[in-house]
Amino acid sequence: MTIYIGNLSFQASEDDIKSIFAEYGEVTRISLPIDRETGRKRGFAFVDMADEAKEDQAISELDGAEWLGRELRVNKARPRTENGGDDRPNRSNRFSHNPL
Repeated sequence: MTIYIGNLSFQASEDDIKSIFAEYGEVTRISLPIDRETGRKRGFAFVDMADEAKEDQAISELDGAEWLGRELRVNKARPRTENGGDDRPNRSNRFSHNPL
């Protein structure tokens, strides 16, 4: 299972995130996505832990907690969909094409 951390401070680093989640158990992976255009952090992260029971405990205790001035949203990550994890309609299909 992968944990999603939303509303994350842009100042948070992988080491910061690891230190928080390591209090609950072994952290096996951290992903802190960076915006391709700006090179800035996107305000969310993903964490994998070795023990699912410890993941559940981290989620229940950290969801809604204030950290670095932000109220965290922590939950189980949803699986990616065929369109790259975006459940919204394909953007190219939302607009009609002008035949002129």
